[in-house]
Amino acid sequence: MWGLILWSVIFHRRSRTKVEIPAQTRYNVPIEALYTAVPLVIVSVLFYFVARDEATLTKVSEKPQHTINVVGFQWSWAFNYENSEIPDPSSTTAAYEVGSTKEAPTLYLPINESVKFRLTSNDVIHDFWPVNFMMKMDVVPGVVNEFEVTPTAYGTFRGKCAELCGVDHSRMLFNVKVVSHDEYEAHLKGLRDKGQAGAVPAGILPTGSSEEK
Repeated sequence: MWGLILWSVIFHRRSRTKVEIPAQTRYNVPIEALYTAVPLVIVSVLFYFVARDEATLTKVSEKPQHTINVVGFQWSWAFNYENSEIPDPSSTTAAYEVGSTKEAPTLYLPINESVKFRLTSNDVIHDFWPVNFMMKMDVVPGVVNEFEVTPTAYGTFRGKCAELCGVDHSRMLFNVKVVSHDEYEAHLKGLRDKGQAGAVPAGILPTGSSEEK
């Protein structure tokens, strides 16, 4: 860009030309048609690839092994573990964890098991971003956005809100901990034992509700 600017300044300065007004291209139909057609082609091609890849990235299975409702609120996160379907059907009781700006919550995920996130908000638009997962999605009031992941590596990872949502936006942090299935079930049991059974309000019905549309 700088090269084009300097080239124009040097070789098209007024002192080098004998013509006061440069050649005009107004009302040149072929050129104007080209100006219109080329951007349309570029946008159409980009739209196709974006739509194709977005559909792949946001595709969710009919029966994921786990469903977690992520609730964004000013200015932290709540995680509703809505189900835990394998291998023991008796362990399906929901559990929840709520964070604060002073203490970031930790989202537990079982390794090599599919997890569907249902993203909801109780106030303003947030953005759920587990940084190392290379995936983020808006959390919008009145809308349920979904995506699915299958963690493949143990570890503790960082997460944050990626949408400016208020005065403490920068403190809207969370951790993601990928553990074994047994550790995951033990964590949910520990939450229930502490009285954190059920779910915090999310503005939506739980997965599997007969009233859910």
